[in-house]
Amino acid sequence: MHERTDHPPDPLSDAIDDSSATESALVSFIQDRVQSAGADGVVVAMSGGLDSTVAATLAVEALGPERVLGLGLPCHKTDATAALEASTVADALGMPFERVQLRPVLLQFDQTVAPALDPADSKRSTPTAGRARENAIARLRMLCAYYAATRTNRLVLGTVNRSELLLGYVTKHGDGAADLFPLGDLYKTEVRALAEHLGVPDHIVGKEPTAGFRPGQTDADDLGASYDVIDSLLYRIIEQGVSVEAAAEAVGVDSSTARQFVEMCSQTAHKRARPPVPGVEGRVRRPTVPDSAE
Repeated sequence: MHERTDHPPDPLSDAIDDSSATESALVSFIQDRVQSAGADGVVVAMSGGLDSTVAATLAVEALGPERVLGLGLPCHKTDATAALEASTVADALGMPFERVQLRPVLLQFDQTVAPALDPADSKRSTPTAGRARENAIARLRMLCAYYAATRTNRLVLGTVNRSELLLGYVTKHGDGAADLFPLGDLYKTEVRALAEHLGVPDHIVGKEPTAGFRPGQTDADDLGASYDVIDSLLYRIIEQGVSVEAAAEAVGVDSSTARQFVEMCSQTAHKRARPPVPGVEGRVRRPTVPDSAE
């Protein structure tokens, strides 16, 4: 990617000026969703990173600490630090927290399930095999979150942001599955600004974003650019309707790079949609169900 350093003012910075209003709106959103569902609270899978810390902080403000259950779900030896960070965040917020070591479950999956389901001619490591295992980790974590939510009459509060949703940088039925996404309308840049407003510790705000699937993995390496660049680009194209070429020029990247991110948004639209149905004639597509029978 070719990137300039003489960028013009970023319009996204104006969009995140009023963090107090954003905080209030997201707190109300969480309260309304939990109340309308008749739930007792929420479950948040926590990694000690920016998004999960902000999501948990908002949930505690909205519901009170006792109604927010944090889960630390490490799968690798290198996850130990992240799990400890998540526990520290939960302690600071005064919320209950459970740490569940998933490595034994993952090893059992590798030994029993994966060999049985892998193609017969696929006995070596490939990019596809790597992605399948990473997706399995994300879905295993979400399985735990939903188990805890069902057992305690809570909703699963997702931590995915708008940048990840637009790029499809989520796992279907993994981190892309939740009952509500309070950060789903905020670009990663906006989440960072909100975190600073909420008083999230600097070392968490400044952390290199990572999905935590493998040692040394970062979002920037996977995506090919930092969120500062991606957000500035997508905000212009999607929110302001600027052409790809003009947005690329304004951000300081070549147009081919900009088109790659737009293609990612297009190709991953299925991750942001409900599973398709055949459209049987006579079926109402948006049925209105009465609240109760008279």
